[in-house]
Amino acid sequence: MSGIITLLDFAGYVALLLWGVHMVQTGVQRAFGAALGTFLGRALGTRLRAFCAGLAITAALQSSTATGLMITGFAAGGVVALVPALAAMLGANVGTTLIVQLLSFDLTALAPILILVGVWMFRRYPPGLTRDLGRVFIGLGLLLMSLHSLVDLFAPFQTAPLLRTILDALATQPVAAMLLAAALTWAAHSSVAVVVLIMSMASHHLVGGPAAFAMVLGANLGTAINPIIEGVTGDDPAARRLPLGNLLTRLAGVVLGLLLLPWVQPWMEGLSNDPARAVANFHTLFNAVIALIFLPVLTPYGALLTRWLPKRANPDDPALPHYLDEAAHDVPAVALGNASREALRMADMLQTLLLLARAGFKRDNRHRLVQARQLDGALDKLETAITLYLATLDRENMTSEDTQRMEEILAFASNIGHAADAAYHGLLSHATKLRKQGWTLASEQREELDEVLGQLLGTERRTAALFVNADVRQARALAGEKERLRGLEIRASETHLNKIKSGQVDAAEVGQLYLDILRDVKNVNSYLVGAAAYPVLAKQGELLPNRLRESVNEAGN
Repeated sequence: MSGIITLLDFAGYVALLLWGVHMVQTGVQRAFGAALGTFLGRALGTRLRAFCAGLAITAALQSSTATGLMITGFAAGGVVALVPALAAMLGANVGTTLIVQLLSFDLTALAPILILVGVWMFRRYPPGLTRDLGRVFIGLGLLLMSLHSLVDLFAPFQTAPLLRTILDALATQPVAAMLLAAALTWAAHSSVAVVVLIMSMASHHLVGGPAAFAMVLGANLGTAINPIIEGVTGDDPAARRLPLGNLLTRLAGVVLGLLLLPWVQPWMEGLSNDPARAVANFHTLFNAVIALIFLPVLTPYGALLTRWLPKRANPDDPALPHYLDEAAHDVPAVALGNASREALRMADMLQTLLLLARAGFKRDNRHRLVQARQLDGALDKLETAITLYLATLDRENMTSEDTQRMEEILAFASNIGHAADAAYHGLLSHATKLRKQGWTLASEQREELDEVLGQLLGTERRTAALFVNADVRQARALAGEKERLRGLEIRASETHLNKIKSGQVDAAEVGQLYLDILRDVKNVNSYLVGAAAYPVLAKQGELLPNRLRESVNEAGN
């Protein structure tokens, strides 16, 4: 019974260790997630900058897996070149060693203080930066407490016969020890936690030098598995270049490390008499050596991966960017022009979506719903691609006019994306509901709706033109469309209420649906006005500072 209780204690402390790491990761991601992603995207320009960015972000997140998934997402979206992304992954792997080096010191006395401060910040402040930092402090405190508890728990294990037999077997089978650690790291999603666990076991002489170092190699291999499994979607082989390239560098390093273990072990033990420090030093040495070996050869290595995994592109896929040329990043004006052309593609796709919605109220076009769903998904992907593309531009080489134009492009793409969501999930959904329920709009409603949708299509075309020419008079006229639609909605509401008062209760459901359709039309129009008209008017000083925000809020209501 005491053995079972001890094993349960061990599992509980390991779970507490993993939960502490998880709290630190989620706290940092919630507090600085968007900023970290933007910083990483901007830094992925040259190999050295990308390496340093991967190192810094991993040190903050305490997880090379989280950084790897982020970089893999950038690369899979086609907004980051392969060579800088591979350099960032090397930096991320080195970044984990800084955390392990810090945790190799006895910081247990800080645990209660960190938890106390973290709980106070978490309970005292509303959701926001301070509360998220409180979560980070709580996670660090739990992490240190779990390590201290594991160290105390391992002491009796030194004389446990069964455990000693298993660990002695691993000491003579470094490959098995490596595979076991790789599996644990893959399951835990954290090489830091596994390496720290190995350090705790080594400090109590539960694992000797060869087995401990082999397990460190396994932890480094296991952390490269998650981006391959979770970071890539779709069947395009090109999206797997980065995670596979990172895995192959890990694998090559592990093979080399296993071959050199007999010579490395005495050297590492000579650097430090503390077994835990020796494990941390080996972890740092391994990742530093891999980075030094592969950083100079990333260009031919990337070319080799490109030949192995050629891009399989469907030219008919609307979600594929046509104009976001990575080679234009060094010239911001050209890159902004490319992003503008891609944003105009989004406007063209929105026009097709509105045409499908208009046709849906005239006839049964259920066979076109698949096309509409593809367009809506493609617009979301293009908006993300444009955002990431612009985030990676070098701000130092941009003028104030370039920065302003970049903000206009981002606002335009965002509003077009929101308008598409309102058209697909709102207008097309209402058209489908009419068919399914067997309802029919009144003749005057059908005529009015067709006219309104025709005018909405005209507004969409003028929005695209205004995005290009920034004509002030056209912007004023476009902004005036909101008042006209608001008046139309008010009149329709009064007509609906009058029908109910006059006893036409049967028309209540259809009338309410018609009001919902008009509200969605108004929402789409509001997003279109916010996409191009408001930025032009704001530049001329004809718009209140909070007017654009209010228009977006109106569209969401």
